[in-house]
Amino acid sequence: MNPALRVDELDMDVSYIDKNAIAEAFGKAALGYDQHAAFQRDVGTRLINQLPSDLSSYRILDVGCGTGYFSQQLRDRGAEVVAFDLSRAMLQQAKNRCGEERVHYQQGDAEQLPFADNQFDYVFSSLALQWCQDLAVPLREMRRVTKPGGQLLFSTLLDGSLRELKQAWAKIDTYQHVNDFISLNQVNIALAQSHCHTHHLDLPAIVVWYDSALGLMRDLKGIGANYVVGRSQGLTSRHSLRQLEREYQIFRQEHQGLLPATYQVCLGIINL
Repeated sequence: MNPALRVDELDMDVSYIDKNAIAEAFGKAALGYDQHAAFQRDVGTRLINQLPSDLSSYRILDVGCGTGYFSQQLRDRGAEVVAFDLSRAMLQQAKNRCGEERVHYQQGDAEQLPFADNQFDYVFSSLALQWCQDLAVPLREMRRVTKPGGQLLFSTLLDGSLRELKQAWAKIDTYQHVNDFISLNQVNIALAQSHCHTHHLDLPAIVVWYDSALGLMRDLKGIGANYVVGRSQGLTSRHSLRQLEREYQIFRQEHQGLLPATYQVCLGIINL
């Protein structure tokens, strides 16, 4: 084991993740997802730009395709694409966007990919794997279905993401309002456990600016990311939201007059 990997971070299965609840949350958000997904497009664009501009003759799996924004781009570069998502409603939106020319659709869980070994030249997955119980499991599955000599490209969120939102909620109550994200050390452990030994990680901090905390909350709900592990999924009261708005103001930037939402992003490229 790499001595830099702390033993106390080996157990990443700390809370049960309800995949049905996640699929339901994203399904409810499917119709309006794109108008709230500027950050998701930014991250996915950084990732897809690592692929060749000409993908003719390649077969690519898009894991967590959502509304098919990147499935369409992969297809337009010449690839045959399998758009794969946990949510049937998201897949329907992807189909509405991409049609059926060189794009195929499959519903399922990234932790149990319903494909035979060595099926794809590339596997692409942007901001989907944080919804898996253990990152090593989908990485192992993605590796299994990729041809020797192929590549896996993934992005996920790291510890420190939405820290402003988490700190503001902590001043209001003791409930879990923001998901916990894994550390870089845990990503390295998952890569080792899934036998993805040849890889490169890029770790940008991306700040999204808002006029109000409510704007951030609307975006999170609008993309379906309002499922929080370990929290009752009841409604948040208006009083609590007013308190949140007040507490979030300490982060307002004087020169811009805006509120930051910081994301710690991991962009990974794995060579097989």
